[in-house]
Amino acid sequence: MKIFAIDDEPDVLETLHEAIRDALPGAEITDFRRCQAALDAVREQGVFPDVVFTDIRMPDMNGLQLAAALKETAPDTQIVFVTAYSEYALEAWKRHVHGFLVKPVTAEDICDTLKHLQHTSVPASWDKLRVRCFGHFEVFWHDQPVIFTRKKSKELLAFLIDREGAACTRDQIAAALYEGETDMQAAGSRIRKLISDLRTTLTEIGMEDVLIRERRQIAIRPSMIDCDYYRMLEGDVAMVNAYRGEYMLEYSWAELTTGRLFFRSEG
Repeated sequence: MKIFAIDDEPDVLETLHEAIRDALPGAEITDFRRCQAALDAVREQGVFPDVVFTDIRMPDMNGLQLAAALKETAPDTQIVFVTAYSEYALEAWKRHVHGFLVKPVTAEDICDTLKHLQHTSVPASWDKLRVRCFGHFEVFWHDQPVIFTRKKSKELLAFLIDREGAACTRDQIAAALYEGETDMQAAGSRIRKLISDLRTTLTEIGMEDVLIRERRQIAIRPSMIDCDYYRMLEGDVAMVNAYRGEYMLEYSWAELTTGRLFFRSEG
């Protein structure tokens, strides 16, 4: 997908570019600080973008004028106005633009807009929980860190992800998370609280279906996880190259997987 990002303020343009890049990692994004330069790229170089994200108040040619020119030159190009001035919204719709965003723009704003545009698509990974297992374990939702109320709740999710969707009993989880604990009844009670806490955290971001609970067992749905570890297992060359021998460093129970990954990478 070809994207034009246009704004005369360098810092704002950089923020817009990053938001588009995060929303559409594979897109070809070209930045312009003048609408005329973008129009010249279309008319003189034959570059026809799928979507243009442009500021409205610009020196020389403004965004409204650009929209009118592109409607004739590149009728299939979809235009989204990005501005700090909401009073332009009515004029924008009169010109049949395809979207209107108010600064500052986020990747989530971009994705929400793209969902309503014709002939565009949002990456499937955007609706997945993004997880980093290489190095330290981190969890993100729409490129924002997920905040866990308890460290052990985060560790519980890490353990379930490490199990790749296999069902786990509370005793299995307790043996890993509370290694050396002799009172398994007390450990089991803590695990029940952690499961409840983890479900609450996931519910707050609308991802409660990541967890599967059935017959006193719990697992995760790998299809709802976008994870460097899973991608490596699937043979993703970029993830194979990204692995540097470090996996969920903060968890001792993860050392077994680290060993398996070592032999996999050596092979």
